[in-house]
Amino acid sequence: MIERPILTLTRHAEPQHDALEQRLDYRFRRARLLEQALTHRSYSAQHNERLEFLGDGVLNCAIGHLLYERFPQLTEGRLSRLRANLVNQQSLYEVAQALTLGGHLRLGEGEARSGGRERPSILADAVEAIIGAVFLDGGYDAAQALVQRLFAAKLGAIDPSAHSKDAKTRLQEWLQARRRGLPVYALVHTSGQAHAQTFEVECRIEAMSLVTRGCGASRKAAEQAAAEAALARLTEVAEG
Repeated sequence: MIERPILTLTRHAEPQHDALEQRLDYRFRRARLLEQALTHRSYSAQHNERLEFLGDGVLNCAIGHLLYERFPQLTEGRLSRLRANLVNQQSLYEVAQALTLGGHLRLGEGEARSGGRERPSILADAVEAIIGAVFLDGGYDAAQALVQRLFAAKLGAIDPSAHSKDAKTRLQEWLQARRRGLPVYALVHTSGQAHAQTFEVECRIEAMSLVTRGCGASRKAAEQAAAEAALARLTEVAEG
């Protein structure tokens, strides 16, 4: 009698991504989708930009749905502003940091050497690509559940009664109320083509020994993101 080999179905997942799947609380059935979501264009022609495009749409829909259900009293304009504050590069960068995503990215040698694993734009794009990959792998419900998990803390921190002042104004008022020096903003990095640039700005508050960074499609947007990050840090310290 000839013994036939036992055939097993494998996911072809890289073992180092198991920890990431645990942090996502999602197990891919098609692990190749996760690998593609983590692949920058500098590494391979099979990169994550199409998944990023898809994930961006899914993310906006999911956040819009969550805000709509959570705040039935808010107007369309207020909901739009809340969504814009949640779905931006700085917010996605913070999500990526919480997932320790940088170590899982597949980057070309040059991109890796130049600090690509910590670059906010690359990390933010990878988060959107992962959301797109989950959508293809498990459908909209799975993708929405992922978004809800990733943004739970940010959604929980929303105060719908708060005045809708921009982050720079709120930061300035917070510091003035405590007789602290005002923040100084400085452009530290610009990347991308002229028609699609990404700006990285530093917010420095000398009196608090605090430095944060923010990214955006304009210098103004990057300053707002850096101010928002500073407010979050100051709130953590005040509450801790």
